[in-house]
Amino acid sequence: MHAKEFGPRPAWLTVVGIGEDGFAGLGRPARRALLDAHIVYGGARHLAMLPPRLRAQREAWPQPFDLSAVLARRGTPVCVLASGDPMLFGVGAVLARQLPAEELHVLPAPSSVSLAAARMGWALQQVKTVSLVGRPLAALSTVMHDGACLLVLSADGNTPAALTTLLMARGYGASRMTVFERLGGGVHERRIDGRADAWSAGTVAALNLIAVECRADGQALRLPLTPGLPDEAYRNDGQLTKRDIRAITLARLAPAPGELLWDVGAGSGSIGIEWMRTHPDCRAIAIESHPERQAFIEYNREALGVPTLQLVAGRAPAALEGLDTPDAVFIGGGVTGPGVLDTCWARLREGGRLVANAVTVQGEAALSAWHAQHGGTLTRIALSETEPLGRFDTWRPALPVTLLEVCKREDRYA
Repeated sequence: MHAKEFGPRPAWLTVVGIGEDGFAGLGRPARRALLDAHIVYGGARHLAMLPPRLRAQREAWPQPFDLSAVLARRGTPVCVLASGDPMLFGVGAVLARQLPAEELHVLPAPSSVSLAAARMGWALQQVKTVSLVGRPLAALSTVMHDGACLLVLSADGNTPAALTTLLMARGYGASRMTVFERLGGGVHERRIDGRADAWSAGTVAALNLIAVECRADGQALRLPLTPGLPDEAYRNDGQLTKRDIRAITLARLAPAPGELLWDVGAGSGSIGIEWMRTHPDCRAIAIESHPERQAFIEYNREALGVPTLQLVAGRAPAALEGLDTPDAVFIGGGVTGPGVLDTCWARLREGGRLVANAVTVQGEAALSAWHAQHGGTLTRIALSETEPLGRFDTWRPALPVTLLEVCKREDRYA
C-alpha cells in the first residue's frame, strides 16, 4: 500500500530577489533555495555575489536575453537571481506569464523603488514609476506634470543627462533631480542632487535610479491625459481632427486598458496618440499613405509621449492585411474608399466599436448608407467660434462633421 500525496508539489523554480548587500542580505528561505538548487541563472554581477560554498552550477543570462534554457529545466530545482523585487519590471513577472503559479516561488527583496521612496520620504502609492530599460525616453512625457514625483529606472549611466535634456525641452528645467547609485549597497551607495537646468554630473554609474520632483515653468505646454489636446500640440498640415471633435470622437471610441485601436487615414495621428495617452497599456496602429503626414506622426508620437504607436505606411484596405485584430477602429480619412468600411468592419472583433468621421457630402453619403445597413448612431456636429468683426465679435462656424458610431454585436448584425 502506498501513501497518498496530499497538497501541491513544491515549485521547481525559485526566483530570488537580491539587493546590493548580496548573499549576506538574503533571508533564510532564499539562502536555502540557493543551496538546494542544481543550477542558478542570473546576471554576471549577481552570480558574482554568491559564495564559493554554493555547489550549484552557475549560468549567466545569454545575450540577447532568453529564458528557454530555464524553461528546459522544468522539474529540476532551479534558482533565478534578480534585482530587488523580481515582480517589479523584473524577470519574475516575465516567468509568471509563462508558468502556472504553482511552479513558481518568488522571494522578493526590497525593490530599488521602495528604497528610493524611503530615501526621499515619498509615499510610494503617490509616486509614478517608469522604467527606461529597453524603453524610449519619450515615454516619460505622459507622466510629466507640475508637482509630479517620478521614480525612473535608468537604462544606463547616460540616462540622467538625457533626462535633463528632455525636462528642459518640455519646460521642466526647474525640476529637482536625485540620482541614486547602487541603492542598498551600504558604503557603496551614492546620492547626487541637483536641478535639471543646472545638472553637471555627466555619466554616472550604470546601476542608478532617478527621483524627479517635476516643476513646470511658464513655457511648459500643459498636456492633460483627457482627450482633446490643444491643436498646437500637433505638427500638422491642416489635416487634423480638431480639438473638440477629437474629444467627442475619443469618447465614442471608449478606450479601455490593453485595447488596440486602428487609426485609419491617420493624418497627424492625433486620435491614435490620444487613445494611447488614456492608459499606458492602450495600443494603437496608425495607417497613413502620405509621406509628409507619416513624418508628422513620427514627430507627434515622440513629442506627446507615446513612442510605441505603430505606424503602417500604406492605404487601406490593402495596408490592413496582417495587422492584429482591433478592439476599435477610427476612420478619419478615406471613408469613401472602395472596401475601407467593409474591411474594417469585417476585421473588428466582436463587441468592438467603429467610429468614422466625414466632412464632405460624399463622405456623409457613405456613412448614411452604412448606417442604413448596419444601424448604430449618426451624429452631426456643428461648432462655432467667435472671431472679430470690426469693433464687435461674431460666430464663425467650422465645417460640420458627420460622425458614425457602430458597435459590433453578433446577435444584432448577423
